[in-house]
Amino acid sequence: MKNLDFRVYVITACVLEMGRTHEQVAAAAIRGGATMIQFRDKTMSEKQFTETAARITVLTRAGGVPLIVNDRVEIAVAIGADGVHIGRNDGNVRDIRKALPAGMVLGVSVTNYLEAIEMNATDADYLGVGPIFPTGSKDDAAPAIGVEELARIRRNVNKPLVAIGGMNQENLRRVIEAGAAGAAVMSAVTRAPDMARAVAELRGVWQRATLPLS
Repeated sequence: MKNLDFRVYVITACVLEMGRTHEQVAAAAIRGGATMIQFRDKTMSEKQFTETAARITVLTRAGGVPLIVNDRVEIAVAIGADGVHIGRNDGNVRDIRKALPAGMVLGVSVTNYLEAIEMNATDADYLGVGPIFPTGSKDDAAPAIGVEELARIRRNVNKPLVAIGGMNQENLRRVIEAGAAGAAVMSAVTRAPDMARAVAELRGVWQRATLPLS
């Protein structure tokens, strides 16, 4: 696995009521100091998703920020993304790993302790754990597990954990203290008045809680 910095992990969204596209979110996140970008869209056609992913790839490469593509493995490989993130039930992790080029990152979502233990024994590079807090960004989100459960998972798995679900500046430090390698944010950035500033402020929380980001 590449030496990745998961800390400020921004998931893009198309926020129609605010006139924001995935590309605009990605660009603002990069300006603000995001350490990783995930492109996620459950409604786009294959063609539209591929074209949007390709445009975001141009942005992330120029900014030196790794791009993770959510779910659509073939598209992630085709555009040369740095990695792909899948749900626990989106396919066999071993088979998906075999379909990826050498060095491509594979993340898997888990929603509780038992799933984390199970996925820890796979070829995934990191686990996306959550929701930690209640979230409105995902309609089918599982119940929030809280930071105590995140800490228990951290004590019993050896893969990096990216916490997700309801993350913001106010609760981020609790997630850091629970042992997360990163925190994935969506609404806290995509719906912020100033997206780049929101990312910079999240980065600041990490800087104050841990060693400074390079």
